[in-house]
Amino acid sequence: MNDSLRMRRERRLLVLLGLACIALIGGALYLQYFKHEAPCPLCIIQRYFFLLIAVFAFIGATLRGWRGIAVLETLIVVAAAGGMAAAIQHIEVQANPSFSCGSDTLEPIVDALPLAKLWPGAFKVAGLCEIPYPPILGLSLPQWGLVAFGLTFVLVSRSLWRTRKLRALRQA
Repeated sequence: MNDSLRMRRERRLLVLLGLACIALIGGALYLQYFKHEAPCPLCIIQRYFFLLIAVFAFIGATLRGWRGIAVLETLIVVAAAGGMAAAIQHIEVQANPSFSCGSDTLEPIVDALPLAKLWPGAFKVAGLCEIPYPPILGLSLPQWGLVAFGLTFVLVSRSLWRTRKLRALRQA
């Protein structure tokens, strides 16, 4: 596969990743408004990480050079790692309900972020992390978040490594 076809494929995959992250946020909003599952501080933090991944993916998809795409993919990997950390903390809180997510501490910080003021219906804290909602296909929402962030982390890291390796072979 030549370089321009590989770049076109990479950019399409970034668009697909961005759309998947937007769809996940849309699913969270559906659960919030139609299933009345109020988001906790850790839920909102995970939404921010999905949004960051989507923004980085869409920006990366517009770039024409490998260096810019690699920078944006690195930011995607960092955001996915942050999302995994938030999801793991959320899973831990739900597994040990006596252990709080720190909503007393986290809520004012999360609610002070810019999107909480611009779009409070989607980014303002309204629930507690300890409340377990019914599982979807056997997994809780934080577990699904961990799956999504983990897949993003692994697949984008793999893509970065493979692209770097191929480019190094071409220069040798």
